[in-house]
Amino acid sequence: MSLLQSKHVLITGGTGSFGRAFTEYLLIQPQPPASITIYSRDEQKQHAMALDLPPARYPISYSLGDVRDLERLTNVSAGMDVLVHAAAMKHVPASEANPIECVRTNILGSHNIILAAKCNRIARVVALSTDKAALPVNAYGASKLLLERLFLQADTLGETRFTVVRYANVFGTKGSVVPLFLKRRESGVLPITDPAMTRFSITLADAIDLVRYALEEGWGGDVILPVAPSYRVVDVATAIAPDAQQQVIGARPGEKIHELLFSAHEAPHTLCRDRYYVITPGTGCGRYGSADYAAATGATPVQPADRDHSSADNQHWLSVSDLQALLEREPIHF
Repeated sequence: MSLLQSKHVLITGGTGSFGRAFTEYLLIQPQPPASITIYSRDEQKQHAMALDLPPARYPISYSLGDVRDLERLTNVSAGMDVLVHAAAMKHVPASEANPIECVRTNILGSHNIILAAKCNRIARVVALSTDKAALPVNAYGASKLLLERLFLQADTLGETRFTVVRYANVFGTKGSVVPLFLKRRESGVLPITDPAMTRFSITLADAIDLVRYALEEGWGGDVILPVAPSYRVVDVATAIAPDAQQQVIGARPGEKIHELLFSAHEAPHTLCRDRYYVITPGTGCGRYGSADYAAATGATPVQPADRDHSSADNQHWLSVSDLQALLEREPIHF
């Protein structure tokens, strides 16, 4: 029996790249949810999505609203069994230029998710975070780190189980480097922020699997991460436009040269299970510790347990030919 069979599911940020893909995934399952509610603040995106996935044909409804609005969020989430929190302000430069807006959406909005979930006794809540939350250097990463902390603390209070998934860069989604390079390749010049820059990479299907795994296997108070390959940004440029000039323009405000999936501070509480890393609550921070988790699941500690897991030090790299294969296979969101 599917975990979500006959359940009522709310997806915040449901018209975004992940939200729409996850909705489509749920609708084609042999045992789909009883209902899916899309909650977002862009009426045009809701209209476009409703044309493709109309409520008359699918068990889906659309509710306009903002995670900043606790009253509206609480009303819409009443009667829900599962909440997937994908709404966010996610563009690094925009968050750097408007940090208070990032705080209001990503931190205070996430706190509203917790309050609404507890008020309505929602059983399972999964929130989307980012590898930029590991030792953050920008407003976006810091806001997602605080989302993780809010969820960790909320899980210790009451019956609702709160789990976080920490993403790598999702290949080809809006705001990523891939659609930018595709738009610019006809010009013959691609902007490269730094020739040494690397990133972890997952596909949209990987992102869906990560959330599915968190819903099915998450204990609450945990952060679940993919075991992801890395790529060099210059290799992405070469895969898209091998003959184009690569013009170095310098890193943008708040941008790292390399990302971390987890830091050396988190490594002692991080275990490998199945195809994922799981950061368990630290001693005294949650309902269980890494030893409890390992004993119950067979998960193993990461090695070494005292180092950052950086995109620059990865053992699995995507080559130019790997990236070209992804470009042919994966949907690109402009």
